[in-house]
Amino acid sequence: MKTLVSNLRPALTLTVLLTLLLGVGYPLLTTGILHFGFTSQAEGSLIREESGRVIGSRLIGQNFDQPQYVWGRLSATGTAPYNAGGSSGSNLGVNNPALTDAVKARIAALRAADPDNVAPVPVDLVTASGSGLDPDITPAAALYQVDRVAKARGMTDDQVKALIRKSSYNRTFNILGEPRVNVLELNLRLDGKLK
Repeated sequence: MKTLVSNLRPALTLTVLLTLLLGVGYPLLTTGILHFGFTSQAEGSLIREESGRVIGSRLIGQNFDQPQYVWGRLSATGTAPYNAGGSSGSNLGVNNPALTDAVKARIAALRAADPDNVAPVPVDLVTASGSGLDPDITPAAALYQVDRVAKARGMTDDQVKALIRKSSYNRTFNILGEPRVNVLELNLRLDGKLK
């Protein structure tokens, strides 16, 4: 019995110390470092109006379907588009008729919104991302929509293209991912709410 108690005491002491160190101390330290060193990212990369009201996040897409806005990727989050609580991919295979129907419907919507545009529709405008929440499109997808947005806003194509360039990001560290355009940032710039 005495051996059991003598072995149990260091085990319990070590358990308590490691719990405090790794379960409380380490999370507080890393949270503090991230909060003070990377404030925007730690808070969800939020975009705010000058009044401080949150407009959205650079990390989660929003639904834009009016002609004066650049449209993002399709959202596969169920009944409400870009619902972060229902994040999921469509999981539809290339031979699935539902995927074919969704692609055809999106192409028809894009063509109806800009009947003069005969360019091939970029694939990311007619398919959902893996999460269904993707906030970015390819530069080709943004440029595909320039004429429609410019006409709807009474702007020149060059003015819209300049805002696309301001909302564009290169590959991370010049090797990871692909060049991309953040749709929310671009539409806020079009509205004059973001510089």
